[in-house]
Amino acid sequence: MTTSVSESWTRIENWLAEHAPSTYAALAPPADPADIAAIERLIGRPLLRPLVTSLLRHDGLLDRQCLLLPGSYRPLSARETAAEWRLLAGFYDKRTADEEREEADYDFMKIGSSRVLYGHPQLIPIARESGGGHLVLDHRPEIDRGRVHEAEATAGVMRGSYEAWVFAGAQGSDRDICRDQPAARRLHADGG
Repeated sequence: MTTSVSESWTRIENWLAEHAPSTYAALAPPADPADIAAIERLIGRPLLRPLVTSLLRHDGLLDRQCLLLPGSYRPLSARETAAEWRLLAGFYDKRTADEEREEADYDFMKIGSSRVLYGHPQLIPIARESGGGHLVLDHRPEIDRGRVHEAEATAGVMRGSYEAWVFAGAQGSDRDICRDQPAARRLHADGG
């Protein structure tokens, strides 16, 4: 069964309201559509609809210390997405990518990682962890379009799994997002 982004947010909000009200309170209000339009102008293409839907529900988190996603990631706001995209895109070496394209694509699809793809302008950052790693939403027109990957400066881009994420129609539940880290670090758990 596939769950829409809006349905997933409703389940997450309900779970947080009951089990971690402080984290629920840290969910930011909707993004300003002008901020979303600014990202689209910056990257030169429309954002995938599930990302826009998510940003229009919650524009990241109000508390920058709050973590919500597996792996200690914090969802980015629209403005943070633009800033992180600028940073990451500066690391992309198009000439090397063009020279190594076939090898990079093979590595990414078969091995699951590629240093050449780090900073690719169509891998849009959607979340960040305190160590500098990112979750990126693949906007490339190939088979991985809509897939969430992990990106780190030393390891490059690690191919993500649909099962791990709610974005882009991935199967998942509120518990998938909220269970991977101890509550004291991940959520502002209230009471026992």
